[in-house]
Amino acid sequence: MASVPDASTSPITLINGVRGALLAPDDRGLAYGDGLFETIALIDHSPRHWSRHFARLQRGCLALHLECPAAGVWHADLESIISSSSAPRQVLKLILTRGGGRRGYAPTSGVPPTRIVQLGPWPESSPNTRGLRVIECATPLGLNPALAGVKHLNRLEQVLAAREVALAGADEGLMCEGSGRVLEATRSNVFVVIDHALHTPPLTEAGVLGVMREVVMERAAQHGLRVLEQTLTLDDVVQADELWLTNALDGVRPVTDLIHRTDTRRTGTRRFATTRGSALRAALIAAELAP
Repeated sequence: MASVPDASTSPITLINGVRGALLAPDDRGLAYGDGLFETIALIDHSPRHWSRHFARLQRGCLALHLECPAAGVWHADLESIISSSSAPRQVLKLILTRGGGRRGYAPTSGVPPTRIVQLGPWPESSPNTRGLRVIECATPLGLNPALAGVKHLNRLEQVLAAREVALAGADEGLMCEGSGRVLEATRSNVFVVIDHALHTPPLTEAGVLGVMREVVMERAAQHGLRVLEQTLTLDDVVQADELWLTNALDGVRPVTDLIHRTDTRRTGTRRFATTRGSALRAALIAAELAP
């Protein structure tokens, strides 16, 4: 009898609830990036912040005019795939595409969406145990208010920026739009501490409204920090007291070093304190709000 794969060591995938099913070559997610995704921390068999992730998925479906399967359909998939492993920490990824259809950009009516659920191992080395080394990426973010905040499948800007990060041997990279405003990192949201207030860029023109960003904004007041959504330039970030990055898998990650371009086109390094970021990260972990 064939052995059952263990998601703690290798990914397991369901497509429309079926293990081992194949993705159709005409699927619009593959052809055009026509779809959405969610990356979720699975802790002790429980999807962390499930309601927040599902709410964002629903908002994304509204923005893309995409049919969203009911919560019960996703729950059935999750129950099936989560039972495949006993690992205490795993990564759960949901992908929803518009499904197949005729050739061309215009969607084919009446085609059901494609639902993909993947369960894989937790990253081997998490940067949460130390401060991050971050670079300023040269790849700019394009602006599109219609897609701002949505976690859609079009991620080529992040792919190119992540390549910069890898080549630099860094942990992450800040991304700016064309005029130099800092909006996010390649896979994280951005916060800075300035004069006892927590600042984060508004994401009305580009960027992803992260689940952990939402949690941090709600909890920061309990730690004596006012939260302000306002434009941040790179100079604002460089002059800040602390720099944090957040995402669903790593919670709050304080940055210790930012490598950036200076006015003389040379590279400078800004070193940050991590006191408040480390304290908030520890508090969120203790409250089981972050991995």
